[in-house]
Amino acid sequence: MIKLTFCLRRLPHLSREEFQRYWLGTHAPLVAARAKTLGILKYEQIHAGFDEMSAAARASRDASEPYDGIAELWFESEEAMRANAQKPGVAEAARELLEDERKFIDLANSPLWYNRVHTIVG
Repeated sequence: MIKLTFCLRRLPHLSREEFQRYWLGTHAPLVAARAKTLGILKYEQIHAGFDEMSAAARASRDASEPYDGIAELWFESEEAMRANAQKPGVAEAARELLEDERKFIDLANSPLWYNRVHTIVG
């Protein structure tokens, strides 16, 4: 399995609540509708919250401000991703999602990367 991790920061004009509401209510259905075309096996949204507990944890480590959320997308394999990229509709589906992301994500300040997962517990 290959996972894409996308650490999201909202556009400056949006509150965290507005950002998370749009992400879950508008963007998530777009991803779900295109998941098969894009070869996405699993899509999870992790929304920031628990502000008081989070602030205390950050203070104990002198940590920076949190992301507004994290998106995790799971794919079968690197080979499957390469093969899928050649299929009809993939470029269009990816373009549509990126177009929507520009409406609520500060893309320049939202890192993303592909990774392998090593489960240690569970």
